[in-house]
Amino acid sequence: MRPLYVAVVGSGPSGFYAAAALLRQREPAIHVDMLERLPTPWGLVRFGVAPDHPKIKSVSAVFDKTAAHERFRFFGNIELGREVEAAELAARYDAVIYALGAPSDKRLDVPGEHLAGSVAAGDVVGWYNGHPDHTGVPVGEYLTARRAVVIGNGNVALDIARMLAMPAQELRATDIADHAIPVLERSSITEVVVVGRRGPLQAAFTPAELRELGALDGVDVRVDPADLEAVSDADVEAAGSTVALNIAALREFAQREATSSARRTITLRFCRSPVELRGDHRVRSIVLERNALRTGEDGRVVAEPTGEREELAAGLVIRAVGYRGIPCPGLPFDECRGVIPNVDGRIEGRRHEYVSGWIKRGPSGIIGTNKKCAGDTVKTLLADLASAELPARDPDHHRHLAEWIRSRRPSLVTYGQWQVVDAHERALGEPAGRPRVKLCSIPELLRVAHGRA
Repeated sequence: MRPLYVAVVGSGPSGFYAAAALLRQREPAIHVDMLERLPTPWGLVRFGVAPDHPKIKSVSAVFDKTAAHERFRFFGNIELGREVEAAELAARYDAVIYALGAPSDKRLDVPGEHLAGSVAAGDVVGWYNGHPDHTGVPVGEYLTARRAVVIGNGNVALDIARMLAMPAQELRATDIADHAIPVLERSSITEVVVVGRRGPLQAAFTPAELRELGALDGVDVRVDPADLEAVSDADVEAAGSTVALNIAALREFAQREATSSARRTITLRFCRSPVELRGDHRVRSIVLERNALRTGEDGRVVAEPTGEREELAAGLVIRAVGYRGIPCPGLPFDECRGVIPNVDGRIEGRRHEYVSGWIKRGPSGIIGTNKKCAGDTVKTLLADLASAELPARDPDHHRHLAEWIRSRRPSLVTYGQWQVVDAHERALGEPAGRPRVKLCSIPELLRVAHGRA
């Protein structure tokens, strides 16, 4: 067979894992072109992983190896639906994989959610991680309050709580965006309340994230013992080892005495749902309703409102209740699930167009989960192409593809140019003992990438 040409749209973990799986195929040889909206690759590894988790970010070294492959090309700073269309990619490539992630946040759908001080987790995470789309989020305006409430019982909620409570000197040793450091240093927040609608057994934390809270210097972690009374040892054993470790940590937090030297407190609360945000032009309080847990016929534990309510003063409410995909021009979209409808990664009703990652299955799992997801999609793609009648290609098709892409976006960023940015950021961080100092605006990134620093 002649060489195959595959476009991968999106450069986060699911995109790079898909590219790696494609490049492992020797017969026929597969050329992979990766297109990315931003001038920088790596997606959530750069913009979603918490600044104090450098080990998780080290997976970028694996992506560097993929990018070094002779049949791989990276085209950054080009946007699907703006400079190029899905139909154009489908016409020029033998297959296209969309690894677009889930860049939008789910809403609470409660009165008052529109008030200033009601913020999506993605905006806050993007703000402190230096995402160009989120540098203007006015987080500092809301940190004049004494209490922040984070709605959600997953790792993103804990990441945000930790960032809001962490001592400034620890933040200065990370790759947190420079603009976030003075804002967090001036913060008046003394308590962060993390609220989950179901119970401790159903919380989606990982044990390591939970234990990190208890190790924060100058921070008390509080859990009401009453929230754990209904959790029996038999329940814990039946739930598995991860839940058992979580419950052990929560029980230990519940037994801790408050310390007079603590600067801040993180309070974990369960079986409560937000029903209203109150305030004038901005959030002043949140109304929570207690839930009772019921096991449905499918075995899933659901939260049902009891009517018992309480109001907490709060100047900042962050919703961390999940992400969702957004419609992509020229592709079908399932509004209910927030994904591109597909079967085994194959986009429904489309020929040789595929999806991988969160836009395929929804926002679930950790970074490593995307490796199997991408591999499964690539298996589907290869099986389809093996039995397909493919059009003839000009011997210079590979070069023509690059020329066509560059004609649509002359200010492209190649992987080599990204490595110039990478080296520049690392050099900026070295004098302060930081992993890097991130460039947070697209003009600044392009200036360095194109040698105009």
